Amino acid sequence: MKRVRQWLAAWATLGVLVSPLPTSAASAPIHFADLNWESGSLITDMLRIIVEKGYGLSTDTLPGTTITLETALANNDIQVIGEEWAGRSPVWVKAEAEGKVVALGDTVKGATEGWWVPEYVIKGDPAKGIKPLAPDLRSVEDLARYKHVFKDPESPDKGRFLNSPIGWTSEVVNKQKLKAYGLSDSYVNFRSGSGAALDAEITSSIRRGKPILFYYWSPTPLLGRFKLVQLQEPPFDAEAWKTLTDADNPNPKPTRSLASKLSIGVSAPFQQQHPDIAEFFSKVDLPIEPLNKALADMSENRTPSREAAEAFLKAHPQVWQAWVPKEVADKVSAGL
Repeated sequence: MKRVRQWLAAWATLGVLVSPLPTSAASAPIHFADLNWESGSLITDMLRIIVEKGYGLSTDTLPGTTITLETALANNDIQVIGEEWAGRSPVWVKAEAEGKVVALGDTVKGATEGWWVPEYVIKGDPAKGIKPLAPDLRSVEDLARYKHVFKDPESPDKGRFLNSPIGWTSEVVNKQKLKAYGLSDSYVNFRSGSGAALDAEITSSIRRGKPILFYYWSPTPLLGRFKLVQLQEPPFDAEAWKTLTDADNPNPKPTRSLASKLSIGVSAPFQQQHPDIAEFFSKVDLPIEPLNKALADMSENRTPSREAAEAFLKAHPQVWQAWVPKEVADKVSAGL
C-alpha cells in the first residue's frame, strides 16, 4: 500500500508539472476598443482579423467613450485602440508620460480634422439650383457674419455648429474653439448623440442641399462621397492647444488642432507580452484614398465593419502583406 501511495503521489506530481495553464491565462482574448466611428471600426476589424487568423489569438471588443477607453488602456483593462489620435487628450498625454501606453506607427498619413461646410455653400451648385449662400467664407473668422446661413431651428438668432458627440476629445476642443474664436454668442454648440447620428445629420443636410457647419475628420466616408471645404484656422500654437484640451480653462486661445497623426494605441504590458504583434502594428500604413473609398462603400451599403474589413484585405493584399512576416500573411490569406 505504501508503494501504491508513492506511485500515485509521483503521478500527481507529474500531473502538476505537465498540466496546462488555466484557460483564462492561456487563451484570454486581446481586448480591443470598440470605436463608434466608421474608420475606427474598420481599422479595428482589420487588425483583429490579422491577429486572429495570422497569429492564432482570440480577440474581442469593449465599448466606451474616447476618454474612458484611454483610461482603460492605461490600466491594461483593454490592450489595443485601433485608431488613436495620440497626444490630443490629457488622459493620453499623462498615461504616455507615465509609460503606461504606447502609440505605434503612423497608420494613416494625410489624416486631418477641423470645421467643414459643403462646397455648394460657398460656390453654389447650378445643376441642383443651389445659389452660393456664403461666397466669401474662407476661414473661421468669417463665420460670425454668416450665422444666418447656418440658422439654428431652435435659436433662429444664432447659427448652429454641429459638434462631435459628448465623450469624444474633439467635443471639448470644439467647445473651447467656439469661445476662442469669439463665436459663443453667434452659434449654438449642438452635440449629436453618437458618431452615427453625426453622420446622419450631415448626410441628410447635404442630400437636401441645406447649409451645414460641422466638425469632421479624415479618413471618413463623407470625404469619399461629398465635396467638402475645410475652413482655415489660425496656425498651430502648442500653448494655445493646451487651453483647448482643458475643458475647465475659462480663457481658451485660438489655434488649429494639433497636426493629425493616427497611431495604434497599446498598453505597455501588451507591448511587452506580444512584441511580434507590436512590431506588426508599428508597420501599419493605410493609403487614405482607398481607405476613404472603402469607408464610403461601407457606409453607403450599410456593410458591417467586419465584412468591410475582410473585403478590404482581399482587395488590397499588397497593402497589408507588407506589415507582417510571410508566414503570417499566408495564414491570413488562407483564412480569408
